[in-house]
Amino acid sequence: MLKKVAAALLLASSLPALAQAPAVSAAAAPAPSTPPKLIVAISVDQFSADLFSEYRQYYTGGLRRLTEQGVVFPRGYQSHAATETCPGHSTILTGSRPSRTGIIANSWYDLNAARADKLVYCAEDEAQPGTDSNHYQASPVHLKVPTLGGRMKIANPATRVVSISGKDRAAIMMGGPTADQVWWLGGPQGYVSYKGVAVPPLVAKVNAVMAERLAQPNPGFELPPQCAAKDFPVTAGDKTVGTGRFARAAGDYKGFRISPEQDAMTLAFAAAAIENMALGKQAQTDIISIGLSATDYVGHSFGTEGTESCIQVDRLDRELGAFFDLLDTDGLDYVVVLTADHGGHDLPERHRMNAMPMEQRVDKALTPKALSAAIADKTGIKGKTLIWGDGPAGDLYFDKGLTVAQRNKVEAATLTLLRAHPQVQLVFTKAEIAATPSPSGPPESWSLLQEARASFDPQRSGDLLLLLKPRVMSIPESAVMDSVATHGSPWDTDRRVPILFWRKGLTHFEQPLGVETVDILPTLAALIHLPVPKGEIDGRCLDLIAGNGDSCAGD
Repeated sequence: MLKKVAAALLLASSLPALAQAPAVSAAAAPAPSTPPKLIVAISVDQFSADLFSEYRQYYTGGLRRLTEQGVVFPRGYQSHAATETCPGHSTILTGSRPSRTGIIANSWYDLNAARADKLVYCAEDEAQPGTDSNHYQASPVHLKVPTLGGRMKIANPATRVVSISGKDRAAIMMGGPTADQVWWLGGPQGYVSYKGVAVPPLVAKVNAVMAERLAQPNPGFELPPQCAAKDFPVTAGDKTVGTGRFARAAGDYKGFRISPEQDAMTLAFAAAAIENMALGKQAQTDIISIGLSATDYVGHSFGTEGTESCIQVDRLDRELGAFFDLLDTDGLDYVVVLTADHGGHDLPERHRMNAMPMEQRVDKALTPKALSAAIADKTGIKGKTLIWGDGPAGDLYFDKGLTVAQRNKVEAATLTLLRAHPQVQLVFTKAEIAATPSPSGPPESWSLLQEARASFDPQRSGDLLLLLKPRVMSIPESAVMDSVATHGSPWDTDRRVPILFWRKGLTHFEQPLGVETVDILPTLAALIHLPVPKGEIDGRCLDLIAGNGDSCAGD
């Protein structure tokens, strides 16, 4: 066993060799009628449907296997309006939209909170003393519904549920509160878990391998031929992006984290955990969720259309191929689902260079601080922050200390100002969203109000929801740029994600019509004959059998 664990860790410790990994294929076999022994649920953070399709013709590894041998839904939807990491991950293995999971955003305001910091991070327990939204104890306390793993454990307590990711919120939202093992990349020290959890020998080994890798410099990756046309510089504030190869100095953790090296390490950890825990080798079905975070870090830091993103997708494909090859070598009967928590949008400076002169950054006047000051001037209500928010789009909250008359005055002035702004598409009031029925039907045909309703929680959502127009990047112009690009909009660039299923013996087919990420849970549950009451989730089972037959029969 230790020999196989060491082989799994070579995914991360031998990155140059991995670049030469051959295409991975699985021998043809009839589709099994029995439940798979292992569910492998992979979320590639910020892997938009656009990014998936742009490089599809170049896949040679794991993504090629999924697209050529699996069941492909290229038009999947994170159907809600708040297309961020935490809400997106909360949908994948719960079958529920944010309106049901309670995870409406990465962070939201609770102006009734006892602590000074009123901003609440989605994966923290703010009730812990001395914490704030940046210094917290990670926790699944805000997730209101069970995950697939949680439901599996209720049906059979012997089920093992493991979740490993580059981000705490991804690991927590996919693993859920009853997972046996939940680990995420915590910093240069490696992977960490909930406070007080002892580090087992496997994780200590993984962290040692990561430390060894981090201590070595990375000269960078070769530029694949398909990336050559993207190799030109783009300037945004003080940053120049578009020509990177992920070279880093020894010990540069940030360079490691924002690179394909992070995903290689996460997949190595997952492969080692599967072997070490003998997942998929007992009578029951086990489940492991894997959050691959590097694509998102690359998208924020460099944009989605430069050499950096192109290399990242190429490396992702190869690393997934090596990962699946290890599972095949071990003889596991496993099913894979691969999707994303949201899409993404490239930085406007490069879009303007490439035929999109209308692309722009958001006006700083729409930031909550500036908006609050403007409304104070208009209403004459001084001496307090009138409007709270976590950015120049999304939920806005009115100060709790306002009288009814003051609040009405502030709301009217804010609506007038925002609705007149040329970058604002729509502003909805809390009452408007609450009065809207939960959406149904094809997600590609929903109105913005229906998308907003899918993200709405009456206790956590704001008093107003601000939605920017398409092609307005919600990061303002700045002399010093941290992130150059982001996501979070209600537009299809951020909503559309691929949803791919694979199991040895499945007959390949592709369904181009829209489906939702909330459909993943009931689809997997049907494969393992796990009943899930339809009234408890928002998704529907997707039939994975081409032609006659129905994998959802009896769902």
